[in-house]
Amino acid sequence: MTTSTISNPEVYQGQFGEFTVTKSDRTEVIIYRCGLMVGALCFAIGTYLVLQYNSPTVLRLITFLYAGFSIALGVSLWHIHIYMVQLHRILQAFWVIGTISAMVVAFSSNEPLAVTVYHQPLTIFGIGFTFAALTGIYFKEAFCFNRLETKFLTPTVPLLLLGHLTGILPLYWEQFLLGFWAVLFMIFAIRKIVQAIPPDIGDKSVFEYLKTQRAAKT
Repeated sequence: MTTSTISNPEVYQGQFGEFTVTKSDRTEVIIYRCGLMVGALCFAIGTYLVLQYNSPTVLRLITFLYAGFSIALGVSLWHIHIYMVQLHRILQAFWVIGTISAMVVAFSSNEPLAVTVYHQPLTIFGIGFTFAALTGIYFKEAFCFNRLETKFLTPTVPLLLLGHLTGILPLYWEQFLLGFWAVLFMIFAIRKIVQAIPPDIGDKSVFEYLKTQRAAKT
């Protein structure tokens, strides 16, 4: 990005008026995408380890990878641009509930987190909120950008979690869906890194209009 671009930002025509994309806007998008990339890497590495190894040391390492994934997801949810404030807050609340649930399970069990969740599927009722928030991101990206991988990810996540919760999925199907999820998540994160920044910022005139409407109601 050149100095002239920063000092004289391009003016865009939005639905409710003109707007410009600031350096702060671009930084927020970059942080959002970096969070997705870190989360996808932690998830992919953890998935590979859980599918290939079964040692106590590796299983404990997966707990730390899950922590990295969860923190990165929280960062992305903080910086994501969503027109509906209520939906944004709901996804953030889901992340908080899921994170607290994971911490409770991790600190209250003598087994690694992955082992506890596998042997006690009811823990998904708490931890699953984190993945509901992640699915919300997938759905948003599928709706806004028509991304093929997120169209598959949106149903894959609840299918795997609910399938494990109810016990209706055979182990090989769970392993396949987990691997499928990890691969598509990485593809999604990589494609986000190379995507142009302005589309992720969205129509700022809509944000301003909605903000004005909320102020008028109060």
